Amino acid sequence: MTKKTVPRSTRGSANTREKPKKRNNKWSWKKSFWIMFFTAAFAVFCAVGGYLYVLLNGERLMKQYKDADMFQMAEISTIYDNSGKELAKLGHGIENREIVEAADIPKKVRDAFIATEDRRFYEHQGVDLWSIGRAMVKDIMARSLVEGGSTITQQLAKNMFLTSDKTFFRKATEVSISLALENHFTKEEILTMYLNRIYFGKGAYGIKAASIKYFGKEDLNDLQTWEIATLAAIPKAPTHYNPINNPDKSKDRRAVILQLMKDQGFITAAAAKEAAEVNYEHEEKKSTNKKVDTTPYQSFIDYMVEEAVDKTNLSEDQLYRGGYHIYTTMDADAQRIMFEAFNDDSMFEKSKDEIKAQGAMVITDHADGSVVAMMGGRDYERKGLNRATVARQPGSSMKPIVSFAPALETGQYFPWSSLSNKKECFGSYCPSNIGQRYTGSMDMASAVKRSVNMPAVWLLNEIGLAKGFEFAQNLGIPLKKEEDYNLSISLGGMSRGVSPLNMAQAYNAFANGGDFFPSYSITKIEDRNHKEFYAYKVPEGKQVMSEQTAHYMTEMMQDVVTGGTGRDARIRNREVAGKTGSTQHAVPGYNGPGNRDVWFVGYTPEWTAAVWMGYDKTDRNHVLKTSSDQTARMFSKVMSEALSKKKKGSFKTPSNIKEKPKPVQAVSGLSASYSENTKTVALSWKAVSEGDASYNVYRKSSKDSAYTKLLSGLKETNAEDIGVFAGESYQYYVTANVGEKKEETPRSNEVTVAIAVEEPIEPPVDPVQPPTTDPTNPDVPTDPTNPDNGGGVTPGGGEDGSEGEGTDQGEGQGQGQGQNPDGSTGEITPNPGSGEGNSSNGDGSINGFSNGGGNGNGNGNGNGNSNGNGNGNGNNGADNRNNNGQGNTPNNNGNNGT
Repeated sequence: MTKKTVPRSTRGSANTREKPKKRNNKWSWKKSFWIMFFTAAFAVFCAVGGYLYVLLNGERLMKQYKDADMFQMAEISTIYDNSGKELAKLGHGIENREIVEAADIPKKVRDAFIATEDRRFYEHQGVDLWSIGRAMVKDIMARSLVEGGSTITQQLAKNMFLTSDKTFFRKATEVSISLALENHFTKEEILTMYLNRIYFGKGAYGIKAASIKYFGKEDLNDLQTWEIATLAAIPKAPTHYNPINNPDKSKDRRAVILQLMKDQGFITAAAAKEAAEVNYEHEEKKSTNKKVDTTPYQSFIDYMVEEAVDKTNLSEDQLYRGGYHIYTTMDADAQRIMFEAFNDDSMFEKSKDEIKAQGAMVITDHADGSVVAMMGGRDYERKGLNRATVARQPGSSMKPIVSFAPALETGQYFPWSSLSNKKECFGSYCPSNIGQRYTGSMDMASAVKRSVNMPAVWLLNEIGLAKGFEFAQNLGIPLKKEEDYNLSISLGGMSRGVSPLNMAQAYNAFANGGDFFPSYSITKIEDRNHKEFYAYKVPEGKQVMSEQTAHYMTEMMQDVVTGGTGRDARIRNREVAGKTGSTQHAVPGYNGPGNRDVWFVGYTPEWTAAVWMGYDKTDRNHVLKTSSDQTARMFSKVMSEALSKKKKGSFKTPSNIKEKPKPVQAVSGLSASYSENTKTVALSWKAVSEGDASYNVYRKSSKDSAYTKLLSGLKETNAEDIGVFAGESYQYYVTANVGEKKEETPRSNEVTVAIAVEEPIEPPVDPVQPPTTDPTNPDVPTDPTNPDNGGGVTPGGGEDGSEGEGTDQGEGQGQGQGQNPDGSTGEITPNPGSGEGNSSNGDGSINGFSNGGGNGNGNGNGNGNSNGNGNGNGNNGADNRNNNGQGNTPNNNGNNGT
């Protein structure tokens, strides 16, 4: 076999193979130098270029704005009604502002704004890098642009640039303008421009306009420290921090400003403390007979602007000048009708002086919560006090929200349920009915219809305060637990009150079957290019009560309008339900009549409306003499005209409505008679058909003004009134308690018993008394003055039926003859003594009648009662019975003659 040879070149070990060359990875310092050099150069180039761009851009913008006023360059926004028809131009009139010169701005005003907005104002050149760094840290932590870090100069630049969107491009442009401003103007000039241009809310541009608007002061030197701090608090959020809209929030923000001023040495701690404690009181311009030049839509527009600021990221100033298209829920016809009604002086109570009684009204669509129309007051001025959103005490219009509807929702109460209407206290709270009229009980429907106080308070106490409190909160009522958690809320007693808008929003749920919708006035906002900027999506209604509860409440409140306290709210050929409300004035030192607030809140199958009337400030000369009839008439007038072109609807009846049980028949056949023998009134009546009934007897004497319950819990169909007196008349009626809840039936027929005064009987004249003899012992003549001379000699020692001390038992026969209080005599057969007082009631009387209280010497006296049958002649009988029909024995010699 031949051996295969391998070429030499392929033989050999692996070590003989060639190894690859290693790469030279050594870093050269030259490379590092050049990289660092070019990086630094590029950074410097970018920085210089950026700085030059910022400067040049700032100068360009400054040239653009130098001779132009930012208000003239603004594009006015447009408002549309619910049909898309243009209503008004939102920015119209904003050029009316007040300008103040630098020399007229007090140092304390400048200090307040510097301390609040830019404490390093005099140190930076328009941009505060420290503040920007702090803002960047907060933005990173919040993962969004939340902190502005703007100086006063930058805020002025932002106003000139017209937008405030938090983008880095806008921020860069703002920096450009700020640097240019610092190059062209002194610090004092910049601060003066800033104070003249910033927006202070309520249509006030500039510090002077704000001073006039909020404090009525044209000279800024007249401003006090607390007023200056109040103004300095506003620019951060003009809608939320202006003292007219939100006095509490304004006061809290003012305290922050004062603390900043103190920390930076502008005021002392004592001055800060004093200024922080002052309460703001808005002085609205006195309304006169001169009509104010305002559009019918102004109240609605002012409210809409506040909603836009709250729902979007726009400021009020930007909304005015941004060229937006704002589509609202306003029904223009309803708004004009309401405006005209509020301009009709006959619809309001006439005042004693030039200060007019005020009012407010809101109409909402209860299908979705949209605001249809709104009036903030008579002679309403732009950015004035919008009373449609101001809280007042609601009075009885709160009863359905806090007491009646929550009780129905438990399933334990119905419109026909009987409620207590008795005068009573609940702990330290002692409410009362108007006119101090009480009926013992009444059904819920009657309590709602007649607006009676006690049933509402009693019912809230029965179901539990927590249920009523939570129910009201779910309807949007702004209750505060630490201040309002008490039974007085059942009558509308609140710490702050509610606004007409709150009430309309709450009553919407009664009208639509139990669903709550938040109110709103804007459907959408488009920018100047008609691109959608904001849109409201109506949420699904939150069910706050059952359809059955809403139905029952609607039925009862329809009765309020058809025949109760709200009759003036009726609208011809339309179904209306609603509730009245009023609060008494509570003016210190004034006890005269008058109301502080009067209300009517009602609804039709289409819309809900709330009407309030009163004075802005209530005092002895400015209280309402009328009640809720005035507000009910306003409701009827406005709603009837506003709905005239709308199809008439009707309230729907849901399924599973529990039928009202057949009314329990009242007790019948009541009769009464007076017994001369027993001196009592006997009553009898027919039994009711329900088993296990108990009866109550009510009585009213000729001296009483009202019925009182005489007897209760009776199982028989007869009774006796033992507490009657001669010469008086008495009226009676009877009720029954039936069913599981022992509800009281209506009253029976009434009967009257008159008790005549008895004429005294003259005894026969017989001066000579023939001697008589004792038939058992003819030899012993009897004493004609004491024919009942029996064998008992121990007198009873009891008084008023108390236990006597006699031991012998008399054996005589005879009849005591006592003398009645009117002088007449009565033949009264004695009871056999029991040794323990009277056999009837143990108080020294039989059935409450007088005891013949003479000194009869019968054949023995028992323990307070004669036990014998002796013919004791009770002399000098007296009737000391009291109003309860209980007679008292006039002496301690026993009760002979009872």
